[in-house]
Amino acid sequence: MTGALDGIRILDLSRFIAGPICGQILGDMGAEVIKVERPGGEDARAQGPFVAGESLYAMAYNRNKSFVTLDTRHPDAGPVLERLVAWADVLIENYRPGTLDAMGLGWARLHEAHPRLVLTSLSGFGQTGPLSGRALFDPIAQAASGLMSLTGEPDRPPMLVGTYIADHVAGLYGAIGTLVALFGRATTGVGQRVDVASLDALVSVLGTRAIAYAMLGERPDRQGSRDPYSAPANVFAASDGHVYLHAGTDSLFPRLCEAIGRGDLATDPRYATIGSRLANADALEAAVAAWTAPRPRLEIEEILAAAGIPCAGVADMAEVVGSPQLRAREMFVEVAGTPIGTAVLTGNPVKLDASPATIRTPPQRVGADTDRVLREVAGLGPASIEALRASGAI
Repeated sequence: MTGALDGIRILDLSRFIAGPICGQILGDMGAEVIKVERPGGEDARAQGPFVAGESLYAMAYNRNKSFVTLDTRHPDAGPVLERLVAWADVLIENYRPGTLDAMGLGWARLHEAHPRLVLTSLSGFGQTGPLSGRALFDPIAQAASGLMSLTGEPDRPPMLVGTYIADHVAGLYGAIGTLVALFGRATTGVGQRVDVASLDALVSVLGTRAIAYAMLGERPDRQGSRDPYSAPANVFAASDGHVYLHAGTDSLFPRLCEAIGRGDLATDPRYATIGSRLANADALEAAVAAWTAPRPRLEIEEILAAAGIPCAGVADMAEVVGSPQLRAREMFVEVAGTPIGTAVLTGNPVKLDASPATIRTPPQRVGADTDRVLREVAGLGPASIEALRASGAI
């Protein structure tokens, strides 16, 4: 069985998270991906945590790729890079806007020389706009997008989300844009540029918060874990941790009242509508908290699940990694042949029944495939490869 993207060739010049995860998603689905790093490796290889001296950070986003070292700024590297670009269907990059042009690989030139090529550019602020030239890391996008202003407790400063959410969402949009461009090429025969900004990506996940302000002037405040639009929907203490439950809709609220033995709440006029429940959320949540506090998380989950109420214990990482549900979904997989031996990596969440995602090649050390790729893809002989190595280009 081949992958859905079998035959698609990706040249990945990116580093850190957004670009590499874009390339990895496409690689999981069958594309052939060549990752180019400078000699010594991309910056992410110096990021922890480390196992046996190898960066898990770099391993997490770089499976299903061949690894080539090439100093793209070296004068001898240009012809080699040109050959790799000519081989590719897609070029992924997350340089600051203008860098490709400085390398002689601006979009106008690429499109003229390789009209079928898809160029997927991921950057902090995008290829256009007054801030396009600025550098950006994930927390900057969280701040500039307004997401940070929504995160945290009302009486505390704004907070970061607990993971690199901007980079991951931008990588997902990069993969979506690449697939759309490839689909369009199948019809027109012509590639196009995909322009994804981390800031744009995070604004897209704000839901109604931004557009409610744009149209209604509603300025959202931080509300901790409380749902801003219905109640009860919040984190509640259990005897052995915390649970999150959501029973704020008009259909779910009476079920919750019955499940926790508080039928009186369902007939209390303070809680008759979503609006009134929101207005009296403190008192309502106190009643729910009194029921959850003496009970363990599993008991709470089972009672509420039987009533059809969404609820989950707040899991720590040990519980996440050991979750039977996630293991059944192959969201944690053991991958042999990495630089540290067998590693546990996150699986691909897209499940295709006819051509499922696969991990065909594990993450590898810097430049593990340089000679093979330069020989088989770039068409270079042993003497040319050694000359590039001697000059420091690879």
